[in-house]
Parts: sequence; structure tokens; C-alpha cells
Amino acid sequence: MQDIQYKNISTDTINLPILQEKNITLDILRLDTIHPVISGNKWFKLKYYLEEAKHESKKTLLSFGGAWSNHILATAAAARLVGLNSIGLIRGETKKFESGTLQEARKLGMQLFFFDRENYRQKIIPTAIHQEEIYVIPEGGYGEKGAAGAASILSYSSKKDYTHIVCAAGTGTMAAGLLQAILPSQHLVAVSVLKNYTNLEKDILSIAKNKFHSISVVHDYHFGGYAKQKPELIDFMNDFYKETAIPTDFVYTGKLAFAIMDLVKKNYFLPGYKILMIHSGGLQGNRSLSKGTLIF
Repeated sequence: MQDIQYKNISTDTINLPILQEKNITLDILRLDTIHPVISGNKWFKLKYYLEEAKHESKKTLLSFGGAWSNHILATAAAARLVGLNSIGLIRGETKKFESGTLQEARKLGMQLFFFDRENYRQKIIPTAIHQEEIYVIPEGGYGEKGAAGAASILSYSSKKDYTHIVCAAGTGTMAAGLLQAILPSQHLVAVSVLKNYTNLEKDILSIAKNKFHSISVVHDYHFGGYAKQKPELIDFMNDFYKETAIPTDFVYTGKLAFAIMDLVKKNYFLPGYKILMIHSGGLQGNRSLSKGTLIF
């Protein structure tokens, strides 16, 4: 399997009329280019868990996620990359329909177990699994190790003079890492992709070692909730690709880019501000859309 290609990371400047009109700089840190499967922030969130699993001589990684989980697929690929087995505990009462994501995870050697939502919520590991051999990674990589890995993301940006770092947030793990890494003069904006996740900022701060830096959480761009979308979002993603040649996904980065451009229009960002958007990869969720929905 292909190794992680850090050299592929680039910082791309976006030139759109609205940005020029508002005198705002927008760059995108392209983490989506580092690996075809373990793309974006996934590798950064996983790397310290992987190191500890190897150090403890564990044989199997186990983690949790839904049918279209970027994290599940990335965990399966990362396990293969470092020579470990993998198990996925999947939210869903039946495996009659197996998403493309789960099919690919199986091909990478991941063993899947399916749970209804209540049992999934309890995160009980099946007794059939030899627990002494497994290393458990929290859902989405959430935890101090995941945040510590994400803290290194900003070191790959070719510029450092940004006023705002903006990212999408599911569990908030990447946001916690970025919060640890930003300069005192910078402000982190986390765009929640979940509906009614009112504790997101609290959950971010609970694993961020630096709680003194500045953060805002925006809750208005979930488009109905996690992995939900509306025609307005799809149209935006297609237009954004036409204008920038940068692909996004409807679960995370499409909502993130939409939020940034809408906030620019609403004067949330003032003239002279310099924004860095973190492209966290994970485009595989787009496979759940009907063919032809997206132009990329």
C-alpha cells in the first residue's frame, strides 16, 4: 500500500471576486492529497494511536463508525499500512445494504460487526473478540492522542500570517489539535457538521491542552445533520469546483467551504483578514450520491 505523501501537501490561494471585493485572503491547506484512502486529517488523528498500538504489541485495531465513515475506512487502511489487523463496530441494524465505504474496508481486511443504535451507543465490544490483542481507537480518533496528531497539521502550511484558521468539525478532534497549534494572535473557527451538537466547543476544549487560545464554533451549516445535504450545497460544491478545481465532499469540506463563503458575504470576516481553510480530505462519502450529482 502507498505510504503517506507529505510532499503532496500544498497551500492553494483562492481567487474569487467576492474575496477580492471584500479584501480577504483565502488559502486552502490541501491535506486531501497525501494518500488515496487515509487522506486529509485522518492520518494525523490516527498516527499516535498507531504508535502506541505497535509499542504495546497489539495485533488488531478496533474502532467505531457509521456506514459511510471516513474514519472506519482510514483505520482499515492504516492498519494494513502498519501491519495490523482491524475491526470495525458499525452503527446499523443490518448488513443487508453494505455501503461502498464498508465494502472497501472489508477489502482492506477489516472485520465488521453491526449494531443497532442503542447497543452502538454503549460501545460494548463483542465477547467473540480476543480483547487482550486489540487496541481501541475512539470514534473519529477523538481523544488527546488524536488531537496531538492534528496539532502538527499547521506545520505543513507554507504561510504563517493567517488571522483565522477554519475547519470542519465532527467529533472536534482536529479542531482541538489546531487550537493547540495556533498562534496567540490567531482565531480558530470550527464549522459543526452535526445538527444540535451544542456541546461541541466543550468537547473540543476537554482534549485541547491549550485552552487559552481563541475559538468560535459555528452551528448554522449542517444542512440537516451529519451526512445530510440539500440541493443548495450540491450546487455550491459544483460551482466551487468549476472556479477552483478543488473537490469537496458533502459531509465535511463542502459544508466548510460553503460556510466560509457565506460568512464572507455576511461580513463575519473583516477586510484584511487572512483565512486558512483546512481541507480534511475524506471525499469517499460522495460515493453515496447518485451518479452525475457532482461534476468531479
